[in-house]
Amino acid sequence: MAVANDAKPQEPDTDIFALMTGRCSMLKIAGRDFTCRTIGFFHNEEGRTNFTIALDDPADNSHVISFSGENGRRNEDNLLELPIDRMLLSSKDRPKADGLPVPSAEPATGACRQVGNFALLQVSSITCSAIDRNGKKYELRFESDGSPIILRRVRQYSLAAKKPRARQSEQIECRYRAAIARVPARDRTDYILQCLAQLGEKSPAPAQP
Repeated sequence: MAVANDAKPQEPDTDIFALMTGRCSMLKIAGRDFTCRTIGFFHNEEGRTNFTIALDDPADNSHVISFSGENGRRNEDNLLELPIDRMLLSSKDRPKADGLPVPSAEPATGACRQVGNFALLQVSSITCSAIDRNGKKYELRFESDGSPIILRRVRQYSLAAKKPRARQSEQIECRYRAAIARVPARDRTDYILQCLAQLGEKSPAPAQP
């Protein structure tokens, strides 16, 4: 089913988030080379997984891509294979909501492989390859620097407490966005507030980083 390009997909709440540091030994978009230092892993309560990469792009500090798919298979304790069905693309030229780019969602085919064990807080490598409906190719090979991953599991709550759970997952996502955008500490609270507003969480202020 086609995904609207100019609207943020309505995703269920994130239940697992991880941040991995290292380097991209290969990161290509339509044959153009980029670099990166971090990858975010987002898993939501309905089983969709995103591998999100902030590109080191001097011409665009909002250049972020996500390999996104469902029905990931863990064939071994340390191997996750994820079929990709869409690419989520953010750039400085995208329409903005509350000051932040709204990613486009491009149908795509491909796969990602993650080698590592979340229980041990170790991921050694991630490789992804996908082609979108316009024939644009995305390739990633990421190697960890050996640091333990930052892993957050968002607790499951009763339906009566769904809003606090959603608030927690949104704060995790906004803190990650601030980290990959390298927002200075003096500006981080304002950035997170804008991000929460975009995600529909307008009333509470996040804790100071």
